[in-house]
Amino acid sequence: MYDPELVKPMRAEVTTLGLKELLTPADVETALQKPGTTLIFVNSVCGCAAGGARPGLRLAMLNAKKPQNLFTVFAGMETAATERARESFRPYRPSSPQIALLKDGKLVKMLQRQDIEGRSPQHIAEQLTTAFNEHC
Repeated sequence: MYDPELVKPMRAEVTTLGLKELLTPADVETALQKPGTTLIFVNSVCGCAAGGARPGLRLAMLNAKKPQNLFTVFAGMETAATERARESFRPYRPSSPQIALLKDGKLVKMLQRQDIEGRSPQHIAEQLTTAFNEHC
């Protein structure tokens, strides 16, 4: 587990966008049962989360169409909640960061670390907004 003070600004970077933190497996279960479109952002302390995923998500949230339900889990902090969220991402393997879009509980778009690392925030935002426009 990381120092909670260390991750506090990383959490705030996504919660200020309106994402609700899922801290327990029960929180994840409740979130996954919500109808409509649901985004789950697996936050991370890594550089590609800081340089690409979080800024890309911020840009994507400017899009007119957005998921109805916005959630985040933090890899390396709430491990049980993160594991439960990742169960719903199968067949994709766990990665950090990771951004999943579900529609009525079914996974419709996944961005894995390899889709984020080395890519610009604009590229990541474009991938997300394309999925938002198609599914939301």
